[in-house]
Amino acid sequence: MTTSILITGGAGYIGSHTLLEFLAAGYRPIVVDNFGNSSPEVLRRVEKLAGAPVRWHEGDIRDAQLLDSLFEQARRDGAPVDCVVHFAGLKAVGDSVAEPLEYYDNNVHGSIVLLKAMDRAQVKRIVFSSSATVYGEPVSLPYTESHRLAPANPYGQTKAMVETILADWCQAGAGRTAVNLRYFNPIGAHPSGTIGEAPRGRPNNLFPYITQVAVGKREKLSIFGRDYPTVDGTGVRDYLHVSDLAVGHVKAVEYAQATPGWVAFNLGTGRGTSVLELVHTFEAVTGKKVPYEFLDRRPGDLAGMWADPSAANEKLGWRATRTVEDMCRDGWCWQSGNPDGYV
Repeated sequence: MTTSILITGGAGYIGSHTLLEFLAAGYRPIVVDNFGNSSPEVLRRVEKLAGAPVRWHEGDIRDAQLLDSLFEQARRDGAPVDCVVHFAGLKAVGDSVAEPLEYYDNNVHGSIVLLKAMDRAQVKRIVFSSSATVYGEPVSLPYTESHRLAPANPYGQTKAMVETILADWCQAGAGRTAVNLRYFNPIGAHPSGTIGEAPRGRPNNLFPYITQVAVGKREKLSIFGRDYPTVDGTGVRDYLHVSDLAVGHVKAVEYAQATPGWVAFNLGTGRGTSVLELVHTFEAVTGKKVPYEFLDRRPGDLAGMWADPSAANEKLGWRATRTVEDMCRDGWCWQSGNPDGYV
């Protein structure tokens, strides 16, 4: 029987790259997105890259009636939804501290509404976009999936809460599956430069800040902290090419179709790169200078965090293959060709 997958937040940065990978793998995705931090233009570009139409609907995952109609329409079309890939959520750490109720409402309540709709439609598989922020301050590095969870901000709390809800949901019903993918630091863009990260307003992450400085949209990069116990005093993170991350979701759906129950996987390279190492690699790859200044550490920032991805390597058959140089090259191809994002 032909089946579909429902992708919530499929027009977002990670969602759009994952949508493209699902289309390339022969899946029949359906996208629902409220375009709160994205644009329908993303989906039009994905269609051109894939050479195939994208089925999409504008709406919010907290709209139970909409979700019911999407599941029912897929059933009537003869391709019922077999699995949900759940990206839809707010994702800025700073904003979550300032507006925690918005984050709990959207990320946690929205996930509950989605799961109830899945139950009504008898959809028993979900791949959840989680985050390494669920780990909090490292007890040891690299992080393994058994590391204790101690998120330090409301955003991380929402991810940990949804993981817990999914574990309970799986326990309560036979045949249910939830694959939780704990991302580290996705950067870069599709190699074509057609789709990429387009934050609205001031970027919340390092890499789009670097590219916006390089393209002339910002004067200089602010680096917070130069006295961490790291290779050069700047923070160390596990940067992962967004296209590698996207492939991980295809592998996760394949796993979910074969293996019931709750499970979590780290998606990262297993290697740490400092802020200055990333800046200097970007300069070497692109030939663009990135002026920067050092500022004081920000409260809550960690000196270093990187993944042990061995479980995903072994059980999902997934491995990050692209280098930091690839991430910088592809990210610059996107930013230089689209200085104002999708506008």
